[in-house]
Amino acid sequence: MGTDDKIRLIRKKRAEIAMGGGAEKQAKQRAQGKATARERLSAFFDQGSFIETDAFVTHRCSDFDMPGTDAPAEGVVTGYGTVDGRLVCAYAQDFTVIGGSLGEMHAKKICKVLDTAIKLGAPVVGLLDSGGARIQEGVDALAGFGEIFYRNTLASGLVPQISVIMGPCAGGSVYSPALTDFVVMTDKTSKMFITGPSVIKAVTGEDVTAETLGGAAVHAGRSGVAHLVGSDDMDAIAKTRRLLSFVPSNNLADSPPAGGTDDLNRICPALETLIPEKPSAAYDMKDVIREIADFGEFFELHETFAPNIIVGFVRMGGRSVGIVANQPKVMAAALDVDTTNKAARFIRFCDAFNIPLVTLTDVPGYLPGVSQEYAGIIRHGAKLLYAYSEATVPKINVIIRKAYGGAYIAMSSKHLGADAVFAWPTAEIAVMGPDGAANIIFRKEIAAADDPVAAREEKIGEYRDKFASPLRAAERGYVDDIIEPAQTRQRVIGALEAFASKQETRPSKKHGNIPL
Repeated sequence: MGTDDKIRLIRKKRAEIAMGGGAEKQAKQRAQGKATARERLSAFFDQGSFIETDAFVTHRCSDFDMPGTDAPAEGVVTGYGTVDGRLVCAYAQDFTVIGGSLGEMHAKKICKVLDTAIKLGAPVVGLLDSGGARIQEGVDALAGFGEIFYRNTLASGLVPQISVIMGPCAGGSVYSPALTDFVVMTDKTSKMFITGPSVIKAVTGEDVTAETLGGAAVHAGRSGVAHLVGSDDMDAIAKTRRLLSFVPSNNLADSPPAGGTDDLNRICPALETLIPEKPSAAYDMKDVIREIADFGEFFELHETFAPNIIVGFVRMGGRSVGIVANQPKVMAAALDVDTTNKAARFIRFCDAFNIPLVTLTDVPGYLPGVSQEYAGIIRHGAKLLYAYSEATVPKINVIIRKAYGGAYIAMSSKHLGADAVFAWPTAEIAVMGPDGAANIIFRKEIAAADDPVAAREEKIGEYRDKFASPLRAAERGYVDDIIEPAQTRQRVIGALEAFASKQETRPSKKHGNIPL
């Protein structure tokens, strides 16, 4: 066989591999509203930049029907390319090949992608669409899962890891996404669960559909597993590309620069009238975020999970910044089990990848109640304290209105190492709200008054004027400056620039023990 014949043979084999499970299975995939593995990768990477690796790998299982089963590319397409000109490693499971099931060699391909990403200092993105472990391969499939989990852990904090769920993801498959930094799901076509509806029915007797059990809406709004939801494959891919635009390639790199820069000294007059006169009245904190962000653009994560706290990315002065903000529109912005978990994990990601943190505070306290205590608010609430204290990136805090009690401390206070703390004139910084404080401090005076109701209102006003303002905290140096709301963007950017060269060392140790 001559060279030309050999080249033709390889081309023929490559073309067969590119067809995955064949035209019929690909058509079925598309009929379900799902793109094929290679179509997804083509949409994800810059045009013509994807380089496939290990296309000729195949399984070596000799049990059951596997010797006669062909598995093109071993059911997973792997490689690297560029996204907006930046190198990214990726893999895409191919559901048309044995249901995208994970066997020994399938896992080895994914492991090689993760190893390569660590070596290159490049983000790694997994496009998951799999029925789970390849049962025919038994413990070899389980070993493959373990090898992937181990590498997810090694890569954590070194390179950003994003999992995009674009079909089923069940059993052991779900733990790799859970170990990555961000999870993106597609609405209606993606599912995540440890055990499926049929197993649950057999074991517990509960009737539940796959969508109700592990659909995108459930994990985005209830469990908090999913950070983003795409309406379909292409929307999920677009959201993933945008997410990558805010994060650096690795823990030693800077985040990608913005295409253009908004005016650094832009004043925000709309903020002057944003806060209602009534202290208990709600407003939308996202209005504040958009006012201070470059071009008013805010990329929110976990939008429907624990919405009483907001996390996401903006650019300020052209630089990527992580935002953590209380949301008075929801549950008065009280901190609870879910909000503290949500915020702590985001803070730790930003700190790992040198993304500065800007906190916007308006919090009445931790949510009281038996259910919260039983759910472990002490343990979970401590995560927020730990995350802010541990973070060494520039930390800027703006106290918008309420900052009461332990929640004042937890929301990036000076006492947890905030570099700059600003307060609006509307800020109320105290051990508790004026209503509750007056009931305790002036209990006897109120009880002895001829008109207890009027006396109580008078004492509430007295407490508010004396303690529920930013002045006492500023006098102690816990607030660096009391700023006019319109100056917020200007002052925050100034602080970010000042602390950009911040160096902060911590005691040498293997690692701390966050209250998981």
